[in-house]
Amino acid sequence: MFKKEFWNSSASKLKSVKYLALMGVFIALKIVASKLYFPVSENLKVGFGFVLLAIESSILGPVAGALSAIITDNLGFFLGGGGVYFAGYTLTPVLACLVWSCFLYKQKITVVKIVIAKLINSLFVNVVVGSLWSSMLFGKGYLFYFTKSFIKNSLLFPIEVILLVIVFNALAPVLKRSKLIDSSNTFPIPWI
Repeated sequence: MFKKEFWNSSASKLKSVKYLALMGVFIALKIVASKLYFPVSENLKVGFGFVLLAIESSILGPVAGALSAIITDNLGFFLGGGGVYFAGYTLTPVLACLVWSCFLYKQKITVVKIVIAKLINSLFVNVVVGSLWSSMLFGKGYLFYFTKSFIKNSLLFPIEVILLVIVFNALAPVLKRSKLIDSSNTFPIPWI
C-alpha cells in the first residue's frame, strides 16, 4: 500500500474518461447524501456519506479519491452547505478517503478490513480530528466536543459496519465484473 505503484495507479485514474465520469457521479451522490442527515447537535449529524466514500475509495484509490473528496466538500459548500467555510472540514474526508483506500483499494475486501478502516475513521478522523475542528470553530473546549463525538461514533459504529458489509456484499460482484475493484475478491465478503 505504501509502494509507488499504489499511488500511481490511483493517480492514473485521473487520466481516464471512464474514471473521471465515475468520479463525477460519486461527487454528485456525495453532495446529495450530505444534505440527507439527522442532526444530533450543533456540529454532529448522522448521515450515509461514509458509505459512498468507502465505495469510491475502493475504486479510485487515495489520489483520485482525495481529489474527489476536496471537490465534493468545496462544491457542496458553495452549492449551499450552510455554516462557515473551514478548510479543516475539507481535510476530514481526505483523511477518511486515505484510510479507506489503504484498506480497500487494489486489495481483497474483507469484513475485518472494513471494521478496522471504519474504526480508524470513527475514532481518529471523526472523533479526534473532528473535535479539534469543532473546538477551533465553536469556542468550547476540545474535551466537550471529543466526548459528544466519541459517544455518537461509538453508538453508530456497529450499525455503520453492518451497513458497509451489506452494501459491499451487494455491490462488490458488480464492481468486480466491471473490473472496478481487485479481481481477487470473493463473495460474500469473507471475514478475513
